[in-house]
This record gives sequence, C-alpha cells and structure tokens, in this order.
Amino acid sequence: MAANKKNAFYAQSGGVTAAINSSACGLIEAARKHGIKVYAGRNGIIGALTEDLIDTSKEPIKNIAKLRHTPGGAFGSCRYKLKSLEQNRVEYERLIEVFAAHNIGYFFYNGGGDSHDTIHKISQVSETMGYPLVCIGIPKTIDNDLPFTDTCPGFGSVAKYIATSIREVGCDLISMAAPSSTVKSSTKIFVLETMGRNAGWIAAAAGLATEEAGDPPHIILFPEIPFDEEKFLIKVENCVNNHGCCAVVVSEGLQNIDGQFLSDVGCIDAFGHVQLGGVAPIIAKLIKHKLGYKYHWAVSDYLQRSARHIASKIDLKQAYALGEAALKYALQGKNNIMTIIMRQSDKPYRWTIGWVDLTDVANVEKKMPRDFITADGFHITNKCRKYLIPLIQGEDPPPFKNGLPQFVKLKNVPVRKKLKEGFTFRK
Repeated sequence: MAANKKNAFYAQSGGVTAAINSSACGLIEAARKHGIKVYAGRNGIIGALTEDLIDTSKEPIKNIAKLRHTPGGAFGSCRYKLKSLEQNRVEYERLIEVFAAHNIGYFFYNGGGDSHDTIHKISQVSETMGYPLVCIGIPKTIDNDLPFTDTCPGFGSVAKYIATSIREVGCDLISMAAPSSTVKSSTKIFVLETMGRNAGWIAAAAGLATEEAGDPPHIILFPEIPFDEEKFLIKVENCVNNHGCCAVVVSEGLQNIDGQFLSDVGCIDAFGHVQLGGVAPIIAKLIKHKLGYKYHWAVSDYLQRSARHIASKIDLKQAYALGEAALKYALQGKNNIMTIIMRQSDKPYRWTIGWVDLTDVANVEKKMPRDFITADGFHITNKCRKYLIPLIQGEDPPPFKNGLPQFVKLKNVPVRKKLKEGFTFRK
C-alpha cells in the first residue's frame, strides 16, 4: 500500500436493519480490493467525535463476508444529529482533527434522512476548513422515505416480514371468527402496529397479503391520511359483519384531522422528533369501547427490522451493491453524493445503481403518493402493489445451527488513539 494512500471512515447511523451490514460488507470488500483501509466508527458518528475507531482490516475475510447474513449494526449505531457550524464549531473541528490524525480521506455514512443531512454538513465544513474529504452517503432506512432512490435498503425486508406476518395472523383470526359463528367471545379484531412516523410505506406493505376480497388486512391506516374515527368504525363494523373479523394495520405516525399524532407520548428524541409509542392499543380500545368487539393487538417494533431469517433477497443484494458503489464513486472523485437505486422496469424488475447530489437529499422526505392509497384511504392500490411486489422477492436465509440462525460477532479491534484526551461528547 502506498504510504500516502488515504484511509476511509465508515459509520452506521439511526435504527439498524436486516440489511445494513450487507452495505458494510460491500464497501469493505471493495475497499480491500483497492488496498484502502477502512476504519469504522464505534457507535456511528460518535466514534469519530471520541476517536473511538475500529480497524476493520483486523477482521478475517470470512467474518466480513458473514456480515451479509447478520442483522443489526456490526459496529454500533447512534442517533445523533450534528448542529450547524455556527451553533457548534467545536464538533466539526474535532471531526476534522480525528480524520487528519488517522489520514482519513473518505467518509461514508450509512443511514437515513438525518444521517444524510450530517454528511452534507461535514462535506461543506471540510471544504470550508480546507481539509480534503470525500463524503458519500449510503442509504438505509426501513421507512423508505429517502428521495430519488427507488427504494431504501432495509425496507424490502421489513415489507416482506410485515406482509408475511399479517397473512399468518390472518389465518389464525379467521379460523376463530367465521361470519356464521355464534361464539360471541371469539376475538374479532386484531391490530398490528408498524413503524413509520410520517410515511406509511411499511404499513402499505401489509396490503400485499390481500390477494382476494376478505383477505387480511382489511384496513390499513396511513400517516398520510388523517384519521376519521366515524368513518373508520363504520368500516370495522362492515368488515366484521361480512367476514367475521377485522384485521387492522396501523402506522405509528397516524394523525388526527388536526395533525396531532394519536400516540404522542410527550417526549422528544435526539433528532428533535416527537417520541411515538403505542397507537395499536389506542385503536384496539377505541373499537372495544365503541363497538364492543374483543380484540388483540401487537407492535412489530424491533422484530420487523431485525428479521434476517425472512429478509428479501433483492433487498440484501441492493444493500451490498450500494455499499460497493460508494467506494467506486469515491475513487472516481465524486463527492457530496448519495448512492441510489434506479428502477429500469417493473416486470421483470430491473435496476441499476446511480447517485444524486446530497444537496437535493438532505432533509427531504418521500411520503406515500396519494394514488398508492385507495380512494377511501384504507388500503393500497394496484399501482402501489406494482411498486412493492418486486422489493420482497427472493429468500436468502442465514446459516442455521441447532435450529437457530448463526450471526457473526466481529472482534472490532480498536485503533490506537493519537490525540490528547479532553474532548467531551455533548448530547
């Protein structure tokens, strides 16, 4: 390796997925082919601020390869949003100081919308400070709300999990609640809560389980459609009368007609977002109170984003390709960009990798198009189905041993610190 060859810094950010480590694998394997050492930030950007770096070159080739079938964030993630340069110049100076000390010339950040805002800021600051740093974002978010890219790695696997789960639980619900049943004590209502603060992509994926009239889910509640209690309860009662039960999928970000979250718990997270929690029991209890039906509810929570055993093969393939392409574009001299997936055709599903300027990505959120949601606001259209179906195709299960999936645990050998202690991480 040439003495002056720059090292790379890679970090994972935000909520992790079943596919984010596949992007890490793609980047690291590509870097090794070009003799570039990759330092990973322990717990995301915090690892850079605290000079807590991981030397991925110490990991055996076979362990890096196993990242492709391991969920979670292999190097640790975080939810930390850098303030503007004017508000906190110290943090930016610290980042550049750490990068300079470790000869880092490439910065790869693997995350969602807030993460790409961070990359964009660092790119601007490095230019202002005169430090040459190539900054590239690698998309990742189960919310599927990043613009320009056809889909976001992590989403396809969550979509597959949610659609499968509601289909399976639908079989259970229907078996206990036939329309002709005289057993009044049987459960008539099941409510499944999915993630999705402002965009209903995950909830929409549940609609793939509905292939014929009467198939669960019978109702989907989207953040994009204000919740109309009266209209909703009429729909629930009709479902029970016609099908003997009603399966509801609701996004955590469901809002009333005044734009207030139904599940606002009154707290703010690290990114300044309203903390949400527990819209499923709110909906279930509303049905019980107004209509008297027995119910069950569930929150898919971390289960949906960690379900590597049923991950979408196409999702994993795309995640790897985006990580691999990030290194390629960096070596081509591209800077301040995000790698993206570009759809070429629906059937067969063809796609390629491209890029978009981070200036156009930062703080932009892609919501469900209105024509992806039925006129009554309670389900998905054929246009939405056409978009979603390719993203859940294929199975790529991890290796199993003694009946359980096997995941790699990296050694995560720390890089020797070169700077003086004294920087205090500020939350």
